[in-house]
Amino acid sequence: MDQHTIRKDDFEQRRKDIRHLTDEQLKKRFWELSRNAVEPLIQLAKTHTTPAIERSVLLRMGFSSLEASVIVEKTIDASLMGKGAGHVVFRYAKIKSIPIKEAGLALIEGNGWDEVLKSFGRNTGC
Repeated sequence: MDQHTIRKDDFEQRRKDIRHLTDEQLKKRFWELSRNAVEPLIQLAKTHTTPAIERSVLLRMGFSSLEASVIVEKTIDASLMGKGAGHVVFRYAKIKSIPIKEAGLALIEGNGWDEVLKSFGRNTGC
């Protein structure tokens, strides 16, 4: 856009539909539109994750960076990334009634994946 181009002032035309609203109604309309704009992002965040996010979750669960990376890789290999790597570890810990750290280390060693898959209603493929 050329810096000498002047935008046509169409404020009156654009506000035609909201001119009759009170301040309170305008505020309510603003928040309604804001929620509508943000809701798809919230839904996306609820249903999608990334390896970096999952590693971060695992770090906060007490795993080292190397351990977290392996758990995330194995979670991806098991097609469980949508469940979350931290959730996978937590689920296995609950299945076995063992501490989270112990569950994660077992998963790193390749143990427990069939049980975890089954707990999520997935076939083990074996």
